[in-house]
Amino acid sequence: MPEAGADVAHWILDGGAITAIILAIEAIGFLCALDSVMRARTPQGSIAWALALVFLPIVSVPLYMAFGQRRFDGKVLAHRRGRHALDRRVGEVTRATAALHSLDPALVSLAPLYRVPPTRGNDCELLIDGKATFDAIERAIDAAERCIAFQFYIIRDDRLGRRMAAALARARARGVRVMVLYDAIGSMHLAEGWCDRLRADGVEVRAFRTSRTALPININFRNHRKVVIVDGGVAFLGGLNVGDEYMGQSPAFGSWRDTHVRIAGPAALAVQLSFAEDWRWATGEELTSVDWAVPPERGDDHVAILPTGPADELESCSLMYLHLISRAQRRLWVASPYFVPDQATFAALQLAALRGVDVRVIMPLKPDNVLVRMSALTFIPEALAAGIKAYSHTVGFMHQKVMLSDDLACVGTANLDNRSLRINFEISALAHGGTLSKQVEAMFHSDFEGCHGIGARAWSGRSWIYRGACRAARLMAPIQ
Repeated sequence: MPEAGADVAHWILDGGAITAIILAIEAIGFLCALDSVMRARTPQGSIAWALALVFLPIVSVPLYMAFGQRRFDGKVLAHRRGRHALDRRVGEVTRATAALHSLDPALVSLAPLYRVPPTRGNDCELLIDGKATFDAIERAIDAAERCIAFQFYIIRDDRLGRRMAAALARARARGVRVMVLYDAIGSMHLAEGWCDRLRADGVEVRAFRTSRTALPININFRNHRKVVIVDGGVAFLGGLNVGDEYMGQSPAFGSWRDTHVRIAGPAALAVQLSFAEDWRWATGEELTSVDWAVPPERGDDHVAILPTGPADELESCSLMYLHLISRAQRRLWVASPYFVPDQATFAALQLAALRGVDVRVIMPLKPDNVLVRMSALTFIPEALAAGIKAYSHTVGFMHQKVMLSDDLACVGTANLDNRSLRINFEISALAHGGTLSKQVEAMFHSDFEGCHGIGARAWSGRSWIYRGACRAARLMAPIQ
């Protein structure tokens, strides 16, 4: 035994153990590189990951485990295990709303992507900026009788966060069931005291985590949805999170331009189904006790709800945007704070402009992410060459995610970047030709008046060093 111990010691001192570890890391890196080639989101991302994993595995392997996965397989498997319950609920809602299903061709053309078909009989109200949005949400919470689902990517324990918490506590005191769901990464700075106070009042508060282990895996996936559903009949969704900056009180930005939508009617059930799926992942509970009765018709809007995410069989968000762009014949107006489209999406925008469509894109002048702004600038020369009109929102920060394709309006949580198109859980509302479309059109006209056009000098007037840095930032987009 002493001789055996001495042999092991000599082996270690001779570097045998270190060599073995290095070879093991190299092998793992090579296997991860093969996985990236088979499953990466884009060819550029596949190449970038594969090279890094082969030539620098000691750094790249942990990063790949955290950020390199294409699909959120955990939620897929969890859904399969409970498929009978969730699919039965989807089927019940689909059958119950059958008499209200919309046959609008602009909405039905995306039918394979919907969980629930589009419905007519919805009353929609566009909510512009924080005050209008959270005033309307608070009124709905105060009118709740049975159930409230409150889900946001970011919740802060600040003035707005405490205001919303107080409204939710009031509802719970009336006997309303209140469920709060926040993203664990987006709300990583949420004070535990905010959650504890609500739990003490009887509110159910849970975090959406993409990993069910203590290891930091799958942390690249985020639940970016921002929805509120009241009594199964009124739903809110859009770009605003719960924080004072969304009320225009950011020291860095001041004014905050954002958009939400209120939907009253049968389409609210489709939003509730999206929440039910997220709640099931976070808690394991099937939401059978909440109100699933079909809400009465309340307006004239035909509305489709499209939740998208990395657990989808297809890249639903990307397909939705490609459809909205390719169908446009007269106009295609886009507002996105993070304009870093992939090659297919940008080519579709160029083709739309080349065939005579009025293509306009609004992005913020002052970014909250410098790399995103630098990446966006690289698209300007090719956009202008194709006839796309680019605008800068000059006052504060613009965070809305809105598109108008002819008379088909889309309001939701998804940006035109790789993260929203492929990595985040998102949700969008689409409405055609009714009240919401007219409201979105009027809003865009108002927004254009407050914007400055982006000309060729925005790119050509920069130093070659800055333009080189912008190109480097764009190369990083596929793996962001």
